[in-house]
Amino acid sequence: MPEENDQKGRKQGPRFNFSWLYIVLCCVFIALYFFNGDETGGREISYSDFMECLDSGYVQKVLINKDKLTLTFSPSDEGGRYIFGTTDTEQMRPVKVEFGSIDNLESYIASKKAEGKFSGKVNYEQSDDLLMKLLWNIGPIILIVIFWMVIMRNMGGGGIGGGIFGFGKSKAKLIDGKDKNAPKILFKDVAGQAEAKREVHEIVDFLKNPAKYTELGGKIPKGALLVGPPGTGKTLLAKAVAGEAGVPFFSMSGSDFVEMFVGVGASRVRDLFTQAKQKAPCIVFIDEIDTIGRARGKSVSIGGGNDEREGTLNQLLAEMDGFGSNSGVIVLAATNRSEILDPALLRAGRFDRQIHVDLPDLNERKEIFNVHLQPIKIDETVDVDMLSRQTPGFSGADIANVCNEAALIAARHNSSWVSKQYFLDAIDRIIGGLEKKTKIMTQSEKRAIAIHEAGHATISWFCQYANPLVKVTIVPRGQALGAAWYMPEERQITTKDEIMDEICATLGGRAAEEICLGRISTGAMNDLEKTTKRTLGMILYAGMGESLPNLCYYSNNEYEMTKPYSEHTARLIDEEVKKIIDEQYQRAKKILREHQAGHAELAQLLIDREVIFAEDVERIFGKRPWVSRTEELLAANEIASKEDKDRDSSDHSDENAQIIRQKAIDAIVEKARNGESVQEEEEPVVPADITAGSEAEEAEADDGTDDENNGNDSGKPKQEEQKGLFGW
Repeated sequence: MPEENDQKGRKQGPRFNFSWLYIVLCCVFIALYFFNGDETGGREISYSDFMECLDSGYVQKVLINKDKLTLTFSPSDEGGRYIFGTTDTEQMRPVKVEFGSIDNLESYIASKKAEGKFSGKVNYEQSDDLLMKLLWNIGPIILIVIFWMVIMRNMGGGGIGGGIFGFGKSKAKLIDGKDKNAPKILFKDVAGQAEAKREVHEIVDFLKNPAKYTELGGKIPKGALLVGPPGTGKTLLAKAVAGEAGVPFFSMSGSDFVEMFVGVGASRVRDLFTQAKQKAPCIVFIDEIDTIGRARGKSVSIGGGNDEREGTLNQLLAEMDGFGSNSGVIVLAATNRSEILDPALLRAGRFDRQIHVDLPDLNERKEIFNVHLQPIKIDETVDVDMLSRQTPGFSGADIANVCNEAALIAARHNSSWVSKQYFLDAIDRIIGGLEKKTKIMTQSEKRAIAIHEAGHATISWFCQYANPLVKVTIVPRGQALGAAWYMPEERQITTKDEIMDEICATLGGRAAEEICLGRISTGAMNDLEKTTKRTLGMILYAGMGESLPNLCYYSNNEYEMTKPYSEHTARLIDEEVKKIIDEQYQRAKKILREHQAGHAELAQLLIDREVIFAEDVERIFGKRPWVSRTEELLAANEIASKEDKDRDSSDHSDENAQIIRQKAIDAIVEKARNGESVQEEEEPVVPADITAGSEAEEAEADDGTDDENNGNDSGKPKQEEQKGLFGW
């Protein structure tokens, strides 16, 4: 390590031990304190003897020290004979006297002057304390020096490379690939993301076997940028690269370059690459690179000039592909905001590859569940396939949170096992918020909520492209007073008919209120917000408007203060949005009138039971005539899994799946030994599933979602917008 080299260099030659200097200074101050005094060499007498001498006229002059409450006087010849027993002037020295009150002393001397018994002079002096003078003069300087040293040491991080002149050193953490004791994360510990792992695995393979590529004229990529939403495993993938590479791995966050002093960021970049070149071949990983990699010229500071962040970025650009050589140093970086990065940073020669780490699909979620379920004591009721279908749109971090929350709920109920129901409760808890059964509502409010939610369920049941219903509840959860839970379709592309069906289903709650109650309420605020955004996305971004077809008004400039279209176009957009929403609202009311009896029965069932499932809706309205896209995908995946045996991650995924199956078998055996009943595996009733739409839908409508949430929206949870919840 560079730190070890510095230590070896500093051990050469004798080092002065500053401890002896501190001891000598302490001894000097102690000596000054104890031996610094007004030593006159004379005699000290009491205050009563001084009064007698003054009354007898033996005092010639008096010197008073008010600080120490002492005085010295010079005796006359008679006084010398009285005090010292001689009149020899060489033996007569000033006499010291301690007194109690300066006022009494001055009044007494004045009275003797008036009587004519003392005619000498009275002088005053100040104490000459050398120690106090030293502290008063040089003390502030010492304090300032100590304060500055502490500040500089804290900025430099202390230790090797720290101190007053070390705050420009790199704070990168070095992981030595040859250290067997260092904790390692391997590619087998990263579930899913097969394509991303294949990309980074090639970089690792190049470091281990460079001749394989150089013989064909290939060159190692200089950098790779991991791009993806939060929680998808970008940093985990970088840790796996560190564990697999077997070469030095420098890890640093983008915020570690930021400091209050000008030039520190650039200095740390230089120091980081200097250390990396000494350890080449090696890998440098910069997490959250958007902290320093934001596009130049878009600074929000006054004047938008060259600030410290831009100086750091300029130095990073020069180090990655500047005039000097950087052979053997590969830069990995991670960000979830690649659109704001500087174009010079993204060009080939710096980041040759952009590796997209997307949200996991159905099969990848299954692999992630198999990894996170290993430390959890599950029983035979847990169905990994069902859980993976329940969590579309979840990231790897979300799935880890579901598994942990299920274990906590099971412990809260004093259960010996984590069963399927606890996982379903955990999904409900994470998506919809905490269940509030104690919230008091009147019968009229309860009926209004039931009619609203039954309206969503009825409309979605008779719309071909609406998401399949999971369950409907009027139990308050989080900020929502009720919710209709769906299993959103993970579509890769979305047609206009599909968006229209989803808008119609979202407006079903407001339409049911108007038809059944004759009045409308604020319960549909979130529904209206979603439909408006979704419709705007259709027209502005997807070019699906009738009056504005095939036009996209998307702008990537976050600092642009004006709209990318004229006022006339804005009027056309407003008219188009209103027209589409009005048409779907009338369509929703038409469907409700056609199935008014079934809607009333469904609302009453909700009032009686508070929670109903898709089976109850099917019993009332009959089976849906359409096959959902999820069912088609499951059938296709089952066929593909039998044919595709050469996937890179198949070995690891099969191994993890076998571990989960063995845990279920062990649970059955242990329950049998303890005399517990073993629950039979039923066809899962799909509960409480909420998810975000596909990336194509997000591009079409900003914050657009697949489902509806009808509630008091002022404090709706963030998860409801992301995962798509129909709520009151």
